[in-house]
Amino acid sequence: MNQAFRTFNILAVGRLPRGAALFIEVGCGWGPAFLFRVGRAPCGAAEEGEGQRTVAKGIPSVQAELESRVEALGLELVDAEWAGSTKRPILRIRIDRPGAAVGTGVTVDDCAVVSRGLETWLDEHPDVPERYVLEVSSPGVERPLVRPGDWVRFQGEDVVVVGRKAFGSMGARIEGVLDSVEEVEGEWVCAVRLASGEEIRFSLDVVKRAHLLYRWE
Repeated sequence: MNQAFRTFNILAVGRLPRGAALFIEVGCGWGPAFLFRVGRAPCGAAEEGEGQRTVAKGIPSVQAELESRVEALGLELVDAEWAGSTKRPILRIRIDRPGAAVGTGVTVDDCAVVSRGLETWLDEHPDVPERYVLEVSSPGVERPLVRPGDWVRFQGEDVVVVGRKAFGSMGARIEGVLDSVEEVEGEWVCAVRLASGEEIRFSLDVVKRAHLLYRWE
């Protein structure tokens, strides 16, 4: 089913830093509900030319502190992704409210708080170049499952799991209900019940990526 959505570019929400814009996406059930973008380059500035080396692994010194700084602002870091070039890196993060139910929790104000809080730190960070972009968004209804705590928190929900290898005859991609999550001798083991009733058990070590599955009624 095609989903119509609109994008609003709001150039001022309270005191925004130079070059900041807020984008709100409405009706996009499979993605982030909204995106807050901050950059030190002026709005409309030309992008880096081709041939610039991309930031494959990001900036380690920033990555090391990112989670704790988001937590200090009262929210939790879902995941972080680096893109762009070494001269103008792009840091995309998704945040959530601790313990929030699926599809609830994060607001536009939460994204603004995290954006402003991190921007001050990034502006002063010696490893961050003069030009950078920070994007803060909600996790969306198909929230990624990244840490063991995510799996424990969302037991009973529908999930999609992509493994580093095939789950027996089912292939490398399965979807079903996350039945159980337990730590066995230092290893996290999950069980997903498929629509057929079959249960697939696996260690989190073999998971390449996973996320909640939103089913349209």
